[in-house]
Amino acid sequence: MLNRRQFFRSSMAAAVAASLPVAPGFAAVLGPAAKVDRDIDAITGDGKSVTLTRAMVQELADSLRGNVLLAGHPAYETARLVINAQINKHPALIVQPRTAADVKQAVDFTRASNLLLAIKCGGHSPSGKSTCDRGMLIDLSLLRDVRVDQKARIARVAGGSLLGDLDSEAMAHGLVTTAGTVSHTGVAGLTLGGGFGRLARRFGLALDNVRSVDMVTASGEFVRASASENPDLYWGVRGGGGNFGIVTSFEFGLHPMEREVIGGPILFPMSEAKSVMTAYADYEGIAPNELYLSGVLISNPKGQSGVGFTTCYSGPKAGAEKIFRTVRSFGKVAFDGVKPIDYVALQRSGDIEDPRAIGSYTKTGYVKKMSPGLIDAMINGLEPHADRTTTVGFQHCGGAISRVANSATAFPHRDIHATSLLLVDWPAQVDPTAHIAWLKKYWATIEPHTDGFYTNDAVDETQKQLDENYLGNYARLLKLKNRYDPKNLFRLNANVVPTA
Repeated sequence: MLNRRQFFRSSMAAAVAASLPVAPGFAAVLGPAAKVDRDIDAITGDGKSVTLTRAMVQELADSLRGNVLLAGHPAYETARLVINAQINKHPALIVQPRTAADVKQAVDFTRASNLLLAIKCGGHSPSGKSTCDRGMLIDLSLLRDVRVDQKARIARVAGGSLLGDLDSEAMAHGLVTTAGTVSHTGVAGLTLGGGFGRLARRFGLALDNVRSVDMVTASGEFVRASASENPDLYWGVRGGGGNFGIVTSFEFGLHPMEREVIGGPILFPMSEAKSVMTAYADYEGIAPNELYLSGVLISNPKGQSGVGFTTCYSGPKAGAEKIFRTVRSFGKVAFDGVKPIDYVALQRSGDIEDPRAIGSYTKTGYVKKMSPGLIDAMINGLEPHADRTTTVGFQHCGGAISRVANSATAFPHRDIHATSLLLVDWPAQVDPTAHIAWLKKYWATIEPHTDGFYTNDAVDETQKQLDENYLGNYARLLKLKNRYDPKNLFRLNANVVPTA
């Protein structure tokens, strides 16, 4: 999910004084569905037109505790939107489940008509796969709840919850788990595809902390998956994304942690980018696991630019001074926002208002070594422009992430040092063609230094690239897909195409 765009850009905003237009928030408007007054033109997963009769849709609406929204309903225009303003799709109908039973009803309806189906939680998908044209959108924004068992150190999280819900409830008990970097990201999308975050080097990926999931499969079956119950499915959902069903509930393992951490942004002049990034390359692999030190280069429409880091240190306070003295020694510090801070507040510090006035395009890749060639490519290719903000981010990995075998979960990229993210943003009213073409050209100089990519940030990768990105886990994932979703009902994701 596209949480890292907000994180990399916003966490440095105070230092570079970036100014981006915003639009009003997009929380779902609640209320009962209007009576269905017409047949609805829709589309199947394989692109064929289908008519949903008024009676069919009314029967669905009457069966739910949640909402069915159609075009013209007051909540429809808000619910259909996602973060990226370039994605402007119009589902035939939107279901907002309040319960797992509602999710089952929506899945059964979709399967019966073979509808194109999209699932939305936080709406961060950069590819727009969390919405669709003329299909059904299941919007999980009403399926939100977090309950913490302090004694067992378990958080039970409803499938539509956001990361901020999890952070806030867990930290109230002095407990945490890895939960991304932007509080309005959906728990499900982030976790099922991987789940990097400020604590991943210490506690592992979000998916490494999943103890069990409750799901609705393509057949409408309620299934629980854990190490002892449906273990193959438990393996597959941890990295296989939304290919096998809709997760209605997670159980996360939690870890004790002090509420106050040391963190914030540090910025250096762009003129020192090479020396700063070279020093970072020498340090990031030997940094303590309690340190999260993610690099970022940014250029915005005002011509302001900088190279810097977003930081979080959650280890013993006595070690912080030495660690940050090392980081500050990378160059001449232009802005220093590192300070003691409440962890939940730090998790929210990368949030921005809903950027629906902004279009964007993203490329992503895994980095196994911060090589001199990579550093040169990212610095030399960065160009200021009057209509776009360009960000090059490197999210710090290693530590606990790398201590898990590639085959232990469906997520196979355990030996990476960073996830790279190139993104360009522009005002939504501007023709994006030139900006996208420029970023692709820029990415072509960086891609040779990467190996694989983060599926949550993937935009237009080919099916062959998606298949190969699962590495040695692909065959096992395909077997699971053939078992749980042989008709590919859940296809708007990093899709494993069934062969059954």
